[in-house]
Amino acid sequence: MQRSFRWSIFVASAILFTASVLSAQTIQVNSNNRTIALTVADKAAADPDIATVHIGFEIYAPTAEEAYRTGSGISNSIVSALQKAGLAEKAIESEGQGLRRNMQFDPKESDADRARKQFVLTQSWTVKTTADDAGKVLHTAIEAGANNSGQIDWDLKDRDGLRTQAAAKALVHARAMAEQMAKGLNANLGALIYASNSEPQPMGVAGGYGGGRMMAQAAELNFLPLAIRPQKIEESATVYAVFAIQ
Repeated sequence: MQRSFRWSIFVASAILFTASVLSAQTIQVNSNNRTIALTVADKAAADPDIATVHIGFEIYAPTAEEAYRTGSGISNSIVSALQKAGLAEKAIESEGQGLRRNMQFDPKESDADRARKQFVLTQSWTVKTTADDAGKVLHTAIEAGANNSGQIDWDLKDRDGLRTQAAAKALVHARAMAEQMAKGLNANLGALIYASNSEPQPMGVAGGYGGGRMMAQAAELNFLPLAIRPQKIEESATVYAVFAIQ
């Protein structure tokens, strides 16, 4: 684990530190009140408890009417399957949908293949669920026809708690380093007289199983859900701490 720090010793001088946006405090530093100041970064990690599963489908048809009719059936089948699996209506949100003429063909396709793919209809949703159920949700959607699915975003309900843990770890390391510095100066480390926490940088907010096409038809599926393992959620914190030395 990397930790960066800087320290200095001040004698017979005064330093003004901002304690918060609304107030400030002045630390008087003199021969009777010396200090060691450090900036230490650390992080904390936890297993996610929330997942956002991205699901969708893509179909081709020779006419717009057929594409819409077929797509409507698949669309309603997917949503119905998710609801039967226990997903609340508010947990399923539309992400995008569209019906358009197909302008992209494989050069190797025959005229007959192109005739069958004149129009394309796509639709996608996001499904919010628990991290433990993300794989089941994805599996249910694919079985119902969601052939363009896969991305999962992982998250944590209590991010503030995780940031607090990261800041606490950084402060512990700051004290440990300050103690070593004090020993090198033949001094004793005193009390913490000032500390501030800079804006934390979120880590591991999204990711997981990358999106992709799963083109198997619903009737052909007879498999177990994919073996999906959630990614850890990380939060970092940088603490600036000032300790007195005696």
